[in-house]
Amino acid sequence: MASSIPGDRIVPESRYDLDTYWGRVRHCAEVSDPRMLLNVSRDIEMARQLIHQYKSGSGPMTPELWRAKRILDSTLHPDTGTPVILPFRMSSYVLSNLVVTVGMLTPGLGTAGTLFWQIANQSLNVAVNTANANKSHPLTTQQLVTNYLLAVAGSCSVAVGLNAIVPKLRNISPNTRTILSRLVPFAAVVSAGMVNVFLMRGEEIRKGITVYDTVTNQPVGTSKTAAKYAVGETALSRVINATPIMVLPALVLVRLQKGVLKGRSNLAVAAANLGLITVTSFAALPFALAIFPQKRVRSIDDLEEHLRGVTNRNGQVVKQVWFNRGM
Repeated sequence: MASSIPGDRIVPESRYDLDTYWGRVRHCAEVSDPRMLLNVSRDIEMARQLIHQYKSGSGPMTPELWRAKRILDSTLHPDTGTPVILPFRMSSYVLSNLVVTVGMLTPGLGTAGTLFWQIANQSLNVAVNTANANKSHPLTTQQLVTNYLLAVAGSCSVAVGLNAIVPKLRNISPNTRTILSRLVPFAAVVSAGMVNVFLMRGEEIRKGITVYDTVTNQPVGTSKTAAKYAVGETALSRVINATPIMVLPALVLVRLQKGVLKGRSNLAVAAANLGLITVTSFAALPFALAIFPQKRVRSIDDLEEHLRGVTNRNGQVVKQVWFNRGM
């Protein structure tokens, strides 16, 4: 993000009002715009230089500077200032998840197919969570592998277990049974997705994350309470994001298969499934990401006792801090 570029001036967070939900939606739509993937190393370096000049000089934000900030916000990790690996950036989130989501929502998957797509989904989740997590306490390789295996085991257990239970349910109509079977991937993704976030970011909760003075951007200390806010809100935002993507296309497809797609080939059904998931994914992502601000501001009184009374470089007592929630 642009905030990781050194300099004395603070770059405005957004051209939109991030105190409002609609302002955050518009901001997240810019950051998650797939067109940001077209920026090459030269574009990123030019954006760095422009933002550095702004932070080291004077003058207002110009359209060129807003463009540079947008490039950096969609490319750089806010803690390290280095580019997030391309497939795991928020601007690539829909495209990276598209194939996996279509695979999980394919009707009539057997046990082998269910296991394959759940493993693929959790592998992608681990990569995205690791790439975009708060970097105060990076995980070791052993922790990454252990957490990955636990997340995969959890998602596969839920998916296979529900697939075995739904056909045995009695006293429900065939239509209801069909709908429930199509929602099994959603249940597996939501339960395992939340577990995945807490596993991959458990070190943050145990050790705390760095919080910064809102006036000077100076580090104030580490906070376990802030980490709980960050990880909990990220887990909840994943559920909110998965809900429309995993539920709406599945339910609409059931309806279409009884109407315009009735008797059509598997290819036609697959094409309709892909179209529904693509449209829903692009439409839902900014609204889900905007539920909670990425740059979280908290009163110092909401955090641990040891952080209270700390003064910044201006000699003022720190009253509010901010921290990177992660994505």
